[in-house]
Amino acid sequence: MFRDSFNMKRLFVLSLIICFLTPAFSESVKDLQKKQKKLQQEIEQTNKMLKQTKKDETATMNKLELLGRNIQNQKKLIHTLDNEITALNREMNQLSSTRDSLQRVLEGYKADYAQMVRKSHFARVQQSPLLFLMSSDSFQQLARRARYLQEFAHFRQQQVRRIERTQAEIDTQNELLQANKSDKQNALSTRKREQENLKRDERKQQNMLSQLKSKEKDLNKQIQQKQKKVNELNKKIDEMVRKEAEKASKTTLTKEQQLIAGGFEANKGRLPWPVEQGMISGHFGKQQHSVYSQVTIDNKGIYLQTVAGAKARAVYKGEVTSCFMVANTYAVIVQHGNYRTVYSNLSKLSVKQGDKVEPKQTIGTIFTDPDQDQKTELYFQIYKDRNILNPESWIAK
Repeated sequence: MFRDSFNMKRLFVLSLIICFLTPAFSESVKDLQKKQKKLQQEIEQTNKMLKQTKKDETATMNKLELLGRNIQNQKKLIHTLDNEITALNREMNQLSSTRDSLQRVLEGYKADYAQMVRKSHFARVQQSPLLFLMSSDSFQQLARRARYLQEFAHFRQQQVRRIERTQAEIDTQNELLQANKSDKQNALSTRKREQENLKRDERKQQNMLSQLKSKEKDLNKQIQQKQKKVNELNKKIDEMVRKEAEKASKTTLTKEQQLIAGGFEANKGRLPWPVEQGMISGHFGKQQHSVYSQVTIDNKGIYLQTVAGAKARAVYKGEVTSCFMVANTYAVIVQHGNYRTVYSNLSKLSVKQGDKVEPKQTIGTIFTDPDQDQKTELYFQIYKDRNILNPESWIAK
């Protein structure tokens, strides 16, 4: 009975290992697989944008920037896959160790059970329980033997259940181990494929850089022209926001506007993106140009590159207070109490001044620029009163 108690304690400890340690590893692998899936989606989006560029081998800034982002994501993906493979190896070692420990417990149970039935006294009881009872010398002995038979039958049933439970745990560990082996094989295959893609894209990047370096003067001129348009747009937007803020400062926000402003502020870091699919192609603030490090860019918002035909959408409920045109494209200002969001570089509007909008409602169609290799890019800004904010701190990560 002492040995049985010892085995039960051992099985209890192993059960705790299965219940607590394994899920911790599984969660880690699951998080890595989730990250892997997100990176693969981003690479797929970038490849889709690359396919929409001009169908030739001519190097353009747009192609080079998209390719650069692809390379960054491929490197991140390979790193994530390395971590996933390491986590899977760790989990597989844990599963194997747990399974082997359970196997030893099972063998101990089976040995105990075999030893029990081999004993001549128990064998006699098994062969003829009735004869065992009838051969009693007294009624008291008969009662003791009857109780003994009941306890013996109960003990046998317990041993059988323990063996069955332990075997079921071993089967579960084997299934998990097999699933992890399959996940590891998939991760290894994906890693190999992404390494090949990375080498291919890095070769393309070098070829494009060589081509662009040969026409650096023309490209610098294009960058300056674009910056001039951006400065004109920023000036116009700032002027429109200033006028709206000055007008609003003369009145008190209504209760509804206060609630909207409170809700907008409470959702900082959780606001939906102003595009359904896309990536940040230009960050907020001063920074070096993605190709020409000697060129400095100062963004008053963020640029979100997406696919041709994509729509800009409201990030929160509010009211359209301005719709205007700058450099042949539209811009829209949506008021959210004392906050304002600005959606620029639109080719077509889906709202008008005075319209109430809801989160994710379409504002307009984003302009696809034929002069920039079919680049489709939304310029997005957030203001609080007259103060410009970094949109990356407000939209969901």
